[in-house]
Amino acid sequence: MDTKRFRVVGVRDEDADDYHLYVTNLSREEFFPADLAQIYRCRWEVELLFRELKTQYDLDEFDTSNEHVVKILLYAALLSLLVSRDLLDLVTEQADDELVFPPERWAATFRSHAQLILHELGEHLGYSPPPLLERLIEDAQKIHKQRPILQETLATATQPRCES
Repeated sequence: MDTKRFRVVGVRDEDADDYHLYVTNLSREEFFPADLAQIYRCRWEVELLFRELKTQYDLDEFDTSNEHVVKILLYAALLSLLVSRDLLDLVTEQADDELVFPPERWAATFRSHAQLILHELGEHLGYSPPPLLERLIEDAQKIHKQRPILQETLATATQPRCES
């Protein structure tokens, strides 16, 4: 008969004046109870991170089987998440101390303002794209090999312009 032994470990949370209970298969010699509480906190943060990536960045539903497209979408989501968190840190510093910004609500707020954020960032960096209509007419007249490659366009578009 295959059996496994599990233990319930209680860790006292002095701030809340109660105990947090954890189920583990680790022996008493393999960890300290406070370490176990930290492991569970980190694991919970990872769960919340994946939940945010799935709900706000649609990482659970890729509309492609192309490995390269999936990687690009994954990198774009992770970069967006990093920018979002950095901006949240800035907002938290500037806001009143009693204000709270739950991560999922912040992620939805960031997502709904992403276009405006990119526009403001572009202006701050001195980037002004060519007028859309002219760009569409020009690009539609080019044969495929003459169209700029996305990476080249992005590299040149993100370079700050020198002001004379």
